[in-house]
Amino acid sequence: MTEAQHDREQAAQLPEGDVVAVLLEQHARIRELFAEVKAAPDHARAEVFDRLRALLAVHETSEELVLRPAADDDAWKQVAHARNAEEKEANEVLARLEDLDPATESFMSQLEAFEKAVDQHAEAEETQEFPQVLAACDQEQRQKMGERLLSVQKMAPTHPHPSAAGSPVAQALTGPFAAMADRVKDALSR
Repeated sequence: MTEAQHDREQAAQLPEGDVVAVLLEQHARIRELFAEVKAAPDHARAEVFDRLRALLAVHETSEELVLRPAADDDAWKQVAHARNAEEKEANEVLARLEDLDPATESFMSQLEAFEKAVDQHAEAEETQEFPQVLAACDQEQRQKMGERLLSVQKMAPTHPHPSAAGSPVAQALTGPFAAMADRVKDALSR
């Protein structure tokens, strides 16, 4: 069983729309997109990477704005802080990858290292953070968080913004403006 299949199996055990189920489904899709980028021919790699980049950007932003502020005890707050720090680093790497030509060997080697870091980050969320969410929040709370998470993702930036990453306050203040600029940038690049 692949890690993506395992994520989907775990998500299927939770009610549809549960914040943890939504995030597990997205982890599965992120893992699949990494595989698609690596398997894509040089001329098609940029388009697949754009989908991966956009999903990572909205996924991480929404976690920082919806999931992490729910941390209600010191242990969970420490886990949330560590995940936010990892996401700040990931945003910096994603921004560097975005500046590289996806058809190059340099891009591919940096992408592989980035994939390992993203996978470790996802595993930490799945083993350290999601159990905290499941223990601290009842089903109704998790449903509401899932709805908020999906709403935030519709308005979240689609490109990395390292200066705001890792800080829910910075994300909330700059996110809407960055998202508008990103969506214009995406439309012009098509």
